[in-house]
Amino acid sequence: MHDDRNITEHRLRRVLHERIRPAVRTRPVPLAVERWEAPGEPVPVAEALAAPYRPCAAGDAWGPAWGTTWFRVTGSVPADWAGRTVEAVLDLGFDRMMPGFQCEGLVHRADGSEVKGLNPYNDWVRVADAAAGGERVEWYVEAASNPVLVDHAPTYEGDRLTSGEQPLYRIARMDLAVFETEVWELVQDLEVLYDLMTQLDGSDARRHSILRAVDSALDAVDLDDVPGTAAAARSRLTAVLAAPANASAHRISAVGHAHIDSAWLWPLRETVRKVSRTASNVVALMDEHPEFVFAMSQAQQLDWIKTHRPELFERVKKKIADGQFVPVGGMWVESDTNMVGGEAMARQFLYGKKFFLDEFGIETRNVWLPDSFGYTAALPQIVKLSGSRWFLTQKISWSQVNAFPHHTFWWEGIDGTRVFTHFPPVDTYNSDLGGAQLAHAARNYREKGRGSRSLAPFGWGDGGGGPTREHLARARRQRDLEGSPRVEIERPDAFFEKAHAEYPDAPVWAGELYLELHRGTYTSQAKTKQGNRRSESLLREAELWAATAAVRVPGFGYPYEDLERLWKTVLLHQFHDILPGSSIAWVHREARATYAKAGEELRAIVLAAQLALAGDGTAELVFNCAPHTRRGVPAGGAGVPVASGRPVTVRERPGGGHVLDNGRLLVGIDGRGLIVSAYDLEADREAVAPGRAANLLQIHPDFPNMWDAWDIDAFYRNSVTDLVEVDAPPLVEAGPEAVTVRVGRSFGRSSVVQSITLRAGAKTVDMVTEVDWHETEKFLKAAFPLDVKAERSASETQFGHVYRATHTNTSWEAAKFEICAHRWIHVAEPGWGAAVLNDSTYGHDVTRDVRPDGGQTTTVRLSLLRAPRYPDPETDQGVHTLRFSLAPGARIGDAVREGHALNLPERVVPGAGPVAPLVAVDEDAVVVEAVKLAEDRSGDVIVRLYESRGGRATATLTPAFPVTAAVESDLLERPLDGTAVAAPAADGSTVLTLRPFQIVTVRLCRRRN
Repeated sequence: MHDDRNITEHRLRRVLHERIRPAVRTRPVPLAVERWEAPGEPVPVAEALAAPYRPCAAGDAWGPAWGTTWFRVTGSVPADWAGRTVEAVLDLGFDRMMPGFQCEGLVHRADGSEVKGLNPYNDWVRVADAAAGGERVEWYVEAASNPVLVDHAPTYEGDRLTSGEQPLYRIARMDLAVFETEVWELVQDLEVLYDLMTQLDGSDARRHSILRAVDSALDAVDLDDVPGTAAAARSRLTAVLAAPANASAHRISAVGHAHIDSAWLWPLRETVRKVSRTASNVVALMDEHPEFVFAMSQAQQLDWIKTHRPELFERVKKKIADGQFVPVGGMWVESDTNMVGGEAMARQFLYGKKFFLDEFGIETRNVWLPDSFGYTAALPQIVKLSGSRWFLTQKISWSQVNAFPHHTFWWEGIDGTRVFTHFPPVDTYNSDLGGAQLAHAARNYREKGRGSRSLAPFGWGDGGGGPTREHLARARRQRDLEGSPRVEIERPDAFFEKAHAEYPDAPVWAGELYLELHRGTYTSQAKTKQGNRRSESLLREAELWAATAAVRVPGFGYPYEDLERLWKTVLLHQFHDILPGSSIAWVHREARATYAKAGEELRAIVLAAQLALAGDGTAELVFNCAPHTRRGVPAGGAGVPVASGRPVTVRERPGGGHVLDNGRLLVGIDGRGLIVSAYDLEADREAVAPGRAANLLQIHPDFPNMWDAWDIDAFYRNSVTDLVEVDAPPLVEAGPEAVTVRVGRSFGRSSVVQSITLRAGAKTVDMVTEVDWHETEKFLKAAFPLDVKAERSASETQFGHVYRATHTNTSWEAAKFEICAHRWIHVAEPGWGAAVLNDSTYGHDVTRDVRPDGGQTTTVRLSLLRAPRYPDPETDQGVHTLRFSLAPGARIGDAVREGHALNLPERVVPGAGPVAPLVAVDEDAVVVEAVKLAEDRSGDVIVRLYESRGGRATATLTPAFPVTAAVESDLLERPLDGTAVAAPAADGSTVLTLRPFQIVTVRLCRRRN
């Protein structure tokens, strides 16, 4: 037989595009259209319905950036359409190539209730399945003219304060039309077969049988009467569509989904509307397709629907009860996991799962994080303690260098906890269920021979409207189709149950899931990151002191509602495009204001509780919120501090500069204001590498290949400028408790003033860096070259730390050229080490060099500021105050203690006398992470603590109030399965034995009078 494959395939493409698809809707009749421009921000539906509308028509321009235009659309179904299926086509001017990143609409009835969303692949509204003729239609469309910001070019359209006023869109079409069901079904048949055919090998007989059937079907189509001949054409495809899949075909669990970033190239207020549009589409689709299952993560988004669209929320609740609409994930938002603090990560699950339980009675069992930028090694334990069993991610497929070796595996965290994990081989969380993607999933699946199934989330995300009827048509046709993977629409938990049962001995991946991309997100938008860190610290303080006061002070009310609201605000801003700094200017402008307001509220809560605890008096009481005693004041208590130690002295340094001495450290600062010596007097050794200078500010060019705010590429290191010139000789401020050397520098269009301080009794050198930053596409680092032979670095993460190699033996290690750490990073050789501490920095790098003298220099650098231009062209411009410290001679335990001390400053309040801690722990390795009252408002005290050094520890937890029981609990404060309620000792104390990095949550049940 002659090979006419290319001719037939080309014929199919053209006929489908030019004749069959256009024939899905026939006999169009224009609708009458009127418009009203909402002033400023979106308005309530009732206000829009009552607004004055003026006529407009197809082709008219509408919508400045971030504007809202309401359209009133009216018309009547022609009488001669009786019995026909009728739809309206409401095309706002969509670009089919960018669903989710442009204009969108939500259709309302005249009574204000929602009908469905309008999106590029969902631009229709069904009038009637069998029209009577003469039906009157009236709809109101709330249309959002969101600017298109996906081209990675610097733009000021990302904030309504700087965006333009010119219209961005034109109405394309607003018609009534007859929907030709048989033609639509023919389109689905041909698309599925074409996609399948092109994925099969040219020598595969199945490909040729499809080709012949398609050729025959096209022969049956009368191009002048497609509706009249569609059924005949479909009949010629019946056999090839009925051929069953191979027995060994890969199995795909298709889960409807619409990944919606809670903020990104749009502000939070627009996400509220995106979520409503998508949810309205989904529930409408469920009404027509009972087999359709849709998974939605992020409790925050469902809470937005509840708050802003209560009628829609009731429809969603019904579909949840029916099992079609499936809450997943168990977190308040799909947060970043690299930079979120330990207690905040616990609260993501506490408030997320609590919302699902309270609103729907559902205990979510899977963690759904397809798009976050890497995953902390602390997460498996947190997942398990939340009551969840499974973890799903997709983003690791974006790694630039190393292909991840598994798709189904056990993920092991820093404490040894394992969680069953799936990484969908379809390599997208917005699948179209097309043949190319399904074939890729089957080919790509790495568990062949051991496992046979994977999961595919399908639907248009980010406001694209979610799954469509076309997606469901593809799933039906590919449920059991020869040459294709078997596709079954089902709930995520059903997939995980089957995958777990099939592959219980899946391989193990230990440690973090590091994304070899988007490393710049550890640094971009420094003030957003600073706001997050400081809010986390203030929430710790507020809960500790408020709980202490509520237990101790009669009549003091614990501010449950305020703390929950503030926690949820902080959790929302930990979303994986807000905290990482990868959203538009509008988002970060609002975030800065939100953090400032939250800080004011939290400081007020702290002060009110401290004043209540301190009582009337004039003694200056120091409140210590840190988890370790400092200056004689116990952790979680208040008192008068003891003397700090020997006074600090300062003398001139030979060759210029100064030497600071507190009896523990001898710090040499040269005439350039650089630390050239940090001598550990107790260990009798130097911390700074010979001939090098610490606290050295360095600047690099920063122009990654793509994803400006997200990425840094390794070649940035090829060029570096050391900032060593000074504006004037360093100034010295000396006192018995501290000596500070202050130095100013200018560079480019920016300037910096650094204060280097040594305090009495301290084993740290503290630096305050005030930068007036006006650079573009530059990267500012602070370098600490240390005289230590370290094969690995330890970086604080949630509830512990993670080790990473300092060498680059393999491509996996080389890819980690930028790493994330929380409050500290530590490098050591046997017997001695050093830590670099910070109060709001997350990005770091650690490198090693061998010197001519044979010694090794390990350089730790903090990533302070960046200046990418997309998506916010003014990223980080302005004044920043950054604090960091060097701790020579530090062990891991010292790094833990000093890191908390730097982030949790003492507070001085006048009072009558000391305040004893509400709870005490007698082992420094065991860190109290949170002290609060129970969420159930029983008055019980919740204490969360963890082993911080990576070893076993035994600690006695002693409350300073009467208790009846100490109950080990999960993150939702429920008793853990298999754990006993401990009978406290006579003094109420409980002995705890912790494995390395173990998190323990204890409910202390208070004795009632």
